[in-house]
Amino acid sequence: MNVLVIGGGGREHALCRAVARSAIPHRLYCAPGNAGIAAIARCVPLDWRDSDGVIAFCRDQDVRLVVIGPEAPLAAGLGDILRAAGVAVVGPNKEAARLESSKRFMREICVAEGIPAPRHGSFSDGEAAKSWLAEQFAVSEAAVVKADGLAAGKGVIIAADRSEASTAIDALFRQGHACVLIEERLRGREASFFFLCRGEDALPFGEARDYKRIGEDDTGANTGGMGAYSPLPDVNDAIRAAVSEGIIAPALRAMTQRGTPFTGFLYAGVMLTASGPQLLEFNVRLGDPEAQVILPRLRSDFLALLLANATAPETPAPSLALPLWDERGCLGVVMASAGYPGAYRKGDVISGAEDAAIASAGGDVCVFHAGTRRDESGRLCTDGGRVLCASALGADMAAARRRAYETVARITWRGAVHRRDIGRDIGRGVA
Repeated sequence: MNVLVIGGGGREHALCRAVARSAIPHRLYCAPGNAGIAAIARCVPLDWRDSDGVIAFCRDQDVRLVVIGPEAPLAAGLGDILRAAGVAVVGPNKEAARLESSKRFMREICVAEGIPAPRHGSFSDGEAAKSWLAEQFAVSEAAVVKADGLAAGKGVIIAADRSEASTAIDALFRQGHACVLIEERLRGREASFFFLCRGEDALPFGEARDYKRIGEDDTGANTGGMGAYSPLPDVNDAIRAAVSEGIIAPALRAMTQRGTPFTGFLYAGVMLTASGPQLLEFNVRLGDPEAQVILPRLRSDFLALLLANATAPETPAPSLALPLWDERGCLGVVMASAGYPGAYRKGDVISGAEDAAIASAGGDVCVFHAGTRRDESGRLCTDGGRVLCASALGADMAAARRRAYETVARITWRGAVHRRDIGRDIGRGVA
């Protein structure tokens, strides 16, 4: 069984590590991969935009399964192209991927299916957007302004009042976005719920909480995520059922009824409010950095789960038991280049990452690579905004947090930055 993972970030390193631990005999490739992935998979210089090249590689290397990590290739329809060529894929088709690639489409599904969600409006004209804002929001009321399409986690602006929201609307349209959404800012705690889906069947695949802002105490610009932990002590079976039955099930039913059944990972970002979970967003893949704290806890054979999921929704698939999980908590801290999420440097030599990766027996500490490469001398160097994620398992979340930060302390490069408060809020009540 030959497997190809598409992507080169921390999520893909976590995916490759989980596949590599499978008992099913396999050969693992990753395109393009990174310096960390190269230790467990053969990295190949394929660009997913060259779909003919990807198909040719799959045929030449007898690749039977492709796992698409990032959202951009899914939104562009790479899954459709590979399936048409006879290659099994983990990930939705282009139309089903609109649950993430178009926030307007996602909100239309919410309205049609009665999925609990914040008050919202979507607009292709700035003046119409600001007029609706003035009608719906008080002068001092906070609002959330979003770009409609993919924005790598950075297309969301939380405005403190109506004036800031108007400024955000203008800014997003100036950046060239064709559609902007305005949403009520909900109060509560955010949580991410993951499901491995096939048609209307959804296998729960854990939950996590991530930290999106660059600064401590959730200040500064939005990023792709600066850390995460799993599981969540403030999530019980009643909340899980509300998400599964009130959010995931109706969305999957709607996609099936539209003739575009969903397969692959579906991730619901929700706000846990006093009146129950409300949907903030859908993602159509595993999250990053959430994958780096969920997959280290997985004890079931990941490749077996993926193979069963990749069968067509209308085709019988093996009956799967719920995944088995390590009961311990896992916490991850992202280390980034100075300047991220804005302009940042590349090429700084990283020290200590490889020693930190082998410092823990049994794999209880994982240093996941996101933006790394080897230079001409073989030295590990920075090659992105988010560079590494130090994830650690612990008997409780306090132990996991301590081990993760001990690992971060062993790793250095010029200008390295990280948040020091990941997990510090665990145990607090609803904000």
